[in-house]
Amino acid sequence: MPAKKNRKNVDALTGKALVKEVCRRIRMARSFWDAHNNKACRRERDRAIELYERLSPREREQVPQVLRVWLRYRSEKYFGAHRTKPGRK
Repeated sequence: MPAKKNRKNVDALTGKALVKEVCRRIRMARSFWDAHNNKACRRERDRAIELYERLSPREREQVPQVLRVWLRYRSEKYFGAHRTKPGRK
């Protein structure tokens, strides 16, 4: 099993490092989406949104528009609050 990233290291990120981590997580979520791995996609998307909301407006502009659109709009259709939570039947 791969080593887990230390959560404290992610919480300490600022500036360009934080922007880079947000982009990495969005790309990872998109790759899980393309692989039809919805549980992992949801987890990475939630983490990306958590970090994205810490960015200032100027830093948000540094995230490529394609990634921002996927994070905010396209994935909201499938993972938004109006959707049934996983594991419920």
